[in-house]
Amino acid sequence: MRDNERVTSAIREPETPAAATPPRLIATDLDGTLLRDDKSVSPRTVAALAAAEEAGIEVFFVTGRPARWMDVVSDHVHGHGLAICGNGAAVVDLHGGPGAHRFVKVRELPRDNALDAVGLLRDAAPGTVYAVEQTYGFHQEPAYPKLHMEVPDDLAPAEDLLADDSPTAAEPVLKILAYHPEMEPDAFLTLARLAIGDRANVTRSSPSALLEISGPGVSKASTLALCCAERGISHEEVVAFGDMPNDVEMLTWAGRSYAMGNAHPDVLAAASGRTVANNDDGVAVVIEQLLNGRV
Repeated sequence: MRDNERVTSAIREPETPAAATPPRLIATDLDGTLLRDDKSVSPRTVAALAAAEEAGIEVFFVTGRPARWMDVVSDHVHGHGLAICGNGAAVVDLHGGPGAHRFVKVRELPRDNALDAVGLLRDAAPGTVYAVEQTYGFHQEPAYPKLHMEVPDDLAPAEDLLADDSPTAAEPVLKILAYHPEMEPDAFLTLARLAIGDRANVTRSSPSALLEISGPGVSKASTLALCCAERGISHEEVVAFGDMPNDVEMLTWAGRSYAMGNAHPDVLAAASGRTVANNDDGVAVVIEQLLNGRV
């Protein structure tokens, strides 16, 4: 790894040479990628994002976070103000500011699929506990640990939370969170994907054994592709950044992609390039070089 004025050479060659395809959109993960470990956005990164938009390059925040956790970047949305949240389950307009985010697109997890996923994973990994993430609410089982920065709206078994006659049945389910207190995180992910199959999309972004279960075909990559198609932007014109398994599809899809210096091994293998760690402003490093025509 070079110092944080340069990025390393690509791991694999992109389909189109970088110089032949100027970027039109930057897609960046937040935690472990754009944000430093203290959840701040550094002044250097703020300046780089603003410079990119000034140069006519759109910036999309693409995160596993729910919309209500986007306050951390609401002051840095610059021109467009759109974010992809919940690993692709929602496109959110951040222009309204904290507490006033508007859902532009929702790709929900059908309740039947969610119930199937819960049952299949209970059988495959006894001891798994669940939480349910909806557009505006967060609900969990009593045994689900305090992993998040909020108090749940309801405590009940997942099967009751997902029932057609539950009090929140009219509100879309964005994803299910599944936690196991003993399993190794990557082993839990592999087991869950085998158990659930095509009933839902399973990934993870936490260092613990916490899985994120979305609707079939719903991922950061698939929702980003939809947003780009609406703007007439091809995948070759996208530069993406990430650090965890929930970023792999997006990094593989984008014409150019960068794994952070602190990235998971699967991300390092998927990305076409590498940059320095999030605490060293790795996203800003690449954006500066893009704007200077150096990568």
